[in-house]
Amino acid sequence: MMRHDKESFLHLPTPLEYLPALSRELGIEFYIKRDDLTGLGGGGNKLRKLEYFLYDAKTKGATALITVGGAQTNHGRLTAAVAAKYGMKCTIVAVDEYPGEVSANILLDRIMGADVLLHKDDGTPIADIVDKVAKNYEKAGEKPYFIPMGGSNELGALGYYECARELLKQTENSSVFVAVGSMGTYMGLFCGLHGSSVKLTGILIGPFYDDAQSYALNYFNRCKSAWKLNFNAERSDFDIRTGFIRGGYNNPVKEVREGIYEMARKEAIIIDPCYTGKAYAAIRDMVASGDIKQGEKIIFIHTGGTPGINTPSHRREMEKELIDGITIE
Repeated sequence: MMRHDKESFLHLPTPLEYLPALSRELGIEFYIKRDDLTGLGGGGNKLRKLEYFLYDAKTKGATALITVGGAQTNHGRLTAAVAAKYGMKCTIVAVDEYPGEVSANILLDRIMGADVLLHKDDGTPIADIVDKVAKNYEKAGEKPYFIPMGGSNELGALGYYECARELLKQTENSSVFVAVGSMGTYMGLFCGLHGSSVKLTGILIGPFYDDAQSYALNYFNRCKSAWKLNFNAERSDFDIRTGFIRGGYNNPVKEVREGIYEMARKEAIIIDPCYTGKAYAAIRDMVASGDIKQGEKIIFIHTGGTPGINTPSHRREMEKELIDGITIE
């Protein structure tokens, strides 16, 4: 594999923790990889990718970072964190509605000094909006650097190739489960775990792809070329479960909230309603159906995203369900 440089700002490796209460509850040997503990800006999986993007941006003399995502993008928040840490300007572009309040990730973006551009979907290509932001930076004497959605390209996926090699020092003969959105985390893990005793399953959390396996194969081939990998893959090699989307992306779902409560009440670990909550709810369903066998060794990647609990649509549903435990005297 060809060598790539990065700006190291994380405390690695992240812990692999055994979950005793949930192991008893589910009848499996259950572990969690704490990539929510990666540090800057509240932590999360995108920081592993951003180490590589930041090095590239600095090498090119960039003074401002631009990225894209939904209104409550975790990747945007962590891009804002890296920009703040390294004295750069930052704009997060979202073709999305204003959620009605400055809260959750948007609040953190602004606390860290990033600008958030919420552009109502009027058919304008997002590339055109990004280009306008970049030109405004250039007019102001800045040098912008663009990072794709989720940090998911050949460069960003290197962060999870590295995570996979880290995992192989922590475990063997196990099955790794991870939420799949823009697919960079999954693809880095897939490449890094290839040929090992560790299996990988992705849980798709939104209706992003007509054919997730075909998209994955194309992504893999790009990584293979860029990284000079010496192995091939076929469409059938990508275990990406598409049956747990539960009606949409970042939508409030009762079963997901139940999983969030269970993880918090059994292990005091907070997961989020968009990514990790959906993935954990899928694990619960697969245990119940027998798709995950009793006694199987399971590793769940905690990709962060916990500020999403404070997104208005999710928080309001939780408030309705949890108000009964609050006494006001």
